[in-house]
Amino acid sequence: MHEPRFRRRAILVALGLLPCLPARAADAFAPSLMLAKVYRGDVRLADYWVSEKYDGVRSYWDGQQLLTRFGKPIAAPPWFTAGWPGQALDGELWAGHGRFDAAQSAVARDTADDAAWRGMRYMVFDLPGHPGPFDERIAALNKLLTELGIAWVQAVEQRKVADRRALQALLKATVNAGGEGLMLHRGDSLYRAERSDDLLKLKPYEDADATVVAHLPGKGKYAGMLGALVVEKPGGLQFSLGSGFSDAQRRDPPPIGSQVTYRYVGLHASGVPRFATFLRVRLD
Repeated sequence: MHEPRFRRRAILVALGLLPCLPARAADAFAPSLMLAKVYRGDVRLADYWVSEKYDGVRSYWDGQQLLTRFGKPIAAPPWFTAGWPGQALDGELWAGHGRFDAAQSAVARDTADDAAWRGMRYMVFDLPGHPGPFDERIAALNKLLTELGIAWVQAVEQRKVADRRALQALLKATVNAGGEGLMLHRGDSLYRAERSDDLLKLKPYEDADATVVAHLPGKGKYAGMLGALVVEKPGGLQFSLGSGFSDAQRRDPPPIGSQVTYRYVGLHASGVPRFATFLRVRLD
């Protein structure tokens, strides 16, 4: 029953699009990226710039080619990156609100689908090679991309908020418009390849990745299909995801060994996520 899915996983691993293998973490060609923590309300908002969190595929331009966060070259059409600067850019390949699957599908291909890339934008939020603080990098990035003048390469808009109430109002407006959430970036921070309070994410829910370790059969209307996934968090804790799937995903569930993203609201005392719901398969 699962043989085709195992073949599919083998193909994805060969393409470097499944990050669940330990070897990917040690990939010498993976870019050194600045990583975000979750906003908990315990920082001084005046120190931060705030922007929309785009629901796309994190992508790194090394001055010559686009790479996934795990270092796999992305097969973008030549016209898409023609004329791009010879310096590093950090951003999201984004297909529009509610179109994460379209962006992920385009990036996952080993040959460029020209039609799919016509709807893509590269939303750039940082200049990794710039030596100055984020306050200075914003100005440099806006100047660089204005001079570049390519419609599908855009600097992410950065703004200041007055207080927590204004931050929550902006979050609500962003989510109502189809956005995923917000990012907060400390203005005096240098670009460092680590996870710290210099970069924070704020969403109406939390999410995380886990590895699929088993399929549980469905019952009733889901008989003969997937009932739930058993997944494993880093560290070995296992739990099940039984909701959030389309009928198509229940008929052809994410393969064992693949990485999936789930959303949740806090943790039980045992460490198991509360109200965990399947969100998507991660290919990037």
